[in-house]
Amino acid sequence: MHHQALGASIEALIQEHLKTNEKEKYSIFIGDLERIVNLLLSLCSRLSRVDKSLISLERDELMTEDAAEERDSLHHKRSLLLRQTEDARELKENLDRRQCVVNAILSGYLTEAQLQDYRHFVSAKPSLLIRQRHLDDLIRQREEQLTRLTESMPTEAGGWSPGSASSSTIPGPGHSVRSTTVTSL
Repeated sequence: MHHQALGASIEALIQEHLKTNEKEKYSIFIGDLERIVNLLLSLCSRLSRVDKSLISLERDELMTEDAAEERDSLHHKRSLLLRQTEDARELKENLDRRQCVVNAILSGYLTEAQLQDYRHFVSAKPSLLIRQRHLDDLIRQREEQLTRLTESMPTEAGGWSPGSASSSTIPGPGHSVRSTTVTSL
């Protein structure tokens, strides 16, 4: 919430002080920052899944023809993802250069305290996106676990069924699940 309020106050300053072309540079930079961070997160996540699949596949002692084809396909996906990740890192480097340009523009209009707020906003944005992605992944994993658990439970007469559990025993969409995972950014 604080970060959104900070972003809104900076946006108000931008709208008040900057010229149209400078406002556009700022807006494009902020939008690209979010897109590039999300791209890098997505590529890293996909690369991790491919690596896990390769490890799992190579654990199997018996390598069938289908498994060999799957392994080759996974190696191909991995090399593509590595190239895409390198391209995304180059985009991030370009974005870092553009950040310097935006910072120089803002330094002509904003006070030192306002510039510090802007710098804090920009530096915190990737961390918050990473945290949000992590939380989204945890929620998705827990929902998948719950679905698998529900599907594996017997639904005999008088037995347990998904609707028979009280809302206090299994968190549903209306209940929050707090993670105890600590992330270092």
